[in-house]
Amino acid sequence: MPKMTFVERDGTHREVEAPLGLSVLEIAHKHGVDIEGACEGSLACSTCHVIVDPSWFGKLESPTEDEEDMLDLAFDLQETSRLGCQLIMTDKLDGLVVKLPAGSRNAG
Repeated sequence: MPKMTFVERDGTHREVEAPLGLSVLEIAHKHGVDIEGACEGSLACSTCHVIVDPSWFGKLESPTEDEEDMLDLAFDLQETSRLGCQLIMTDKLDGLVVKLPAGSRNAG
């Protein structure tokens, strides 16, 4: 099974199983990682904001305009920021590393 790593707010690295076809948000919830996802993946908030490790960022599909609009509202926005609900696990992303931002803002 593919794996991914969450870097938690305290710097702890947590490697988890990441089933194909699930979003990073769903994987986080499955493993009790502290990501809110207030809109449940409907692209209506930015509470599932994650910061993708720069070595992985170029391997991702480009964000949609809707995702970019929501990211504009995210707390602690970085150059490699994405919404966890929009990142779907594939074989190509086995080993993906994402960091949780310092906090979140629910502007929904």
